[in-house]
Amino acid sequence: FFLKGIQLAPKGKLDIPVLFKPDTMKMYETVVVIHVMRENGENWPYEDSAELKKDLRSRVTVAENGGIQGILWMYPIHGIPEAPPQKLVPDVIRCQARQRVERRVEVLLTGVIPDANAIPATRNSAMVDTNKPVNIQEIVQVSDGFSTTMEFLYELQYRSNEIKSQLGALVGMHLIEREWDTESRIVTLIFNIVFAPNKPMRNEAALVVQCTAGGIWKFPILFIATEPEVDDVINIEAAGLNKESTVGFKLTSQTR
Repeated sequence: FFLKGIQLAPKGKLDIPVLFKPDTMKMYETVVVIHVMRENGENWPYEDSAELKKDLRSRVTVAENGGIQGILWMYPIHGIPEAPPQKLVPDVIRCQARQRVERRVEVLLTGVIPDANAIPATRNSAMVDTNKPVNIQEIVQVSDGFSTTMEFLYELQYRSNEIKSQLGALVGMHLIEREWDTESRIVTLIFNIVFAPNKPMRNEAALVVQCTAGGIWKFPILFIATEPEVDDVINIEAAGLNKESTVGFKLTSQTR
């Protein structure tokens, strides 16, 4: 849209509404341009208007008399659509403290739009290339017999830095399988998640997947660590009434 003739007082503020209503899961780009001119129509004097630097010339409009007629501000905007939550109940990964558990988590990415700059590929489903970085993998798409390759980025996001510090070193995740359904335009990702808690806890996280062509999907995951097994049972035999009894045992520190 275009707004014209808005008066702004010195040190005033101007709110510019921006509406984003995507119809496909891809990134949209636009630029908000603000052109400011003096209310009285006069120009800003500038002695060396003919020698304006290139970067400055793109941000001003110069009048015939050499003064600066208007000033431009340009704000690029990237609109990245986020899919509505598909799971109201999170996937639960439960493990006893001081144990280790592996779980497969399957997520469905709906409304994936092939990227026009995608790389040609040769098959419609594949196992993950383990030589690639942990958080960046490729997804193979098939459309009318033509195959293309797209990249997806994924990570676990936590509600706070405190939860991240608790879970970050206890959770491991990697993509093990992916598949593209050409009829439904649904991408299926299967992750292997390892949870090895060291103490009882209950924390939530979100598996976030972003397509490099645009679009974000989020899937909630609940990590629950239950009480650990008892290390040992210590029996103390009474020496008699009103007499103290003692027993000794060793504790070994797991860290320095």
